[in-house]
Amino acid sequence: MNKKEIAELFMKEIDCSQVVLDAFAEELGLSQEEAYKMGAAFGGGMGIGETCGAVTAAMIVLGYKYGHYDTAHMEQKNVMNEKRAEFLERFQKKYECCNCKGLLKHDIAKPEELQKILDEGLLFNFCPEVAEDCINIVKEMLED
Repeated sequence: MNKKEIAELFMKEIDCSQVVLDAFAEELGLSQEEAYKMGAAFGGGMGIGETCGAVTAAMIVLGYKYGHYDTAHMEQKNVMNEKRAEFLERFQKKYECCNCKGLLKHDIAKPEELQKILDEGLLFNFCPEVAEDCINIVKEMLED
């Protein structure tokens, strides 16, 4: 999925977290509806400008693929921690932080700041790029 396609979904009110989860839905054995529902609460940094929904969704995908699930497999927790660190390192090569407030330089939770985000074209230009980057980083990691 490319930036333009992601922007089109944003215009239809599909959030960054939903887009990222949907990109991996088939691989995770999820339907698009399940992926969208799973990611529905994370867009806009959970609506308060905190951790970017695209980053959160990437972590969900990595957790699903590499996460530990019982006390008999705790070595898997180390694998997951390494994958999380790898994702964040790759992401932070391009972006200075992982939260919407820092990425957008505005607080998406405040109506007047949201208007600035819209006026500056960030929601339909910058945010799709962040989502695309998250998808690409996770894809590369899953191929390794």
